[in-house]
Amino acid sequence: MTRLTIEMVSDLVCPWCWLGLRRIQKAIDLAEGIEVDLLFRPFELDPTIPQGGVNYRDYMAQKFGPETEENRWATMREALIEFGKEEDIPFNFGDLRHRPNSFDAHRLVRWAQGQGKGAEAKEALFSAYFEHARDIGDYSVLADIGEDIGLDRSIVEKLLDSGADAEAVREEENTFREMGIGGVPTYIAMRRIAVQGAESSEKLAKFLVASAKQMPQQRSYG
Repeated sequence: MTRLTIEMVSDLVCPWCWLGLRRIQKAIDLAEGIEVDLLFRPFELDPTIPQGGVNYRDYMAQKFGPETEENRWATMREALIEFGKEEDIPFNFGDLRHRPNSFDAHRLVRWAQGQGKGAEAKEALFSAYFEHARDIGDYSVLADIGEDIGLDRSIVEKLLDSGADAEAVREEENTFREMGIGGVPTYIAMRRIAVQGAESSEKLAKFLVASAKQMPQQRSYG
């Protein structure tokens, strides 16, 4: 059996990344004979957002123009809702009022990943923001989410307040930007092969298989 490390570079305020998470997980199930270690890496689509966040509608209007039926964001949002239905993702864009800074949410994912709960953290954060319109830049919300997935709330609170791992997360972000990544989700196999975008599970499975073929085969014992 071939063992493959896949790094998913994504942002927690990126709706395509929630689709991408569901699809890469399905792809892993489809790619028989390949054992995948899925690791999550941070990427802020807009690191200029202040720590307290900004008004969502004002931000989107500035980015895409006034909201109309012909607006690019309105069209994209409708497409995302339909794609979401296929993946059992309940996008609830109508309730979004706040566009948070996602940096501290990435710190939470890092800590959760260290305890084998990276995927749970990603899913919980995506759901908190896109389904329930919670402010995932707020420390109390992040502590709630950490507690919900089985982390020690008091430790999460202390880590958030202390600025723990801020430098490490920033360095990781810079590494991927220096690699030329400008959009997410991006999937990187063994730091050698990459594919970008929320591709279908079938296409991602083919990516896994093609990547595995370039890896040395490992014999499975036991």
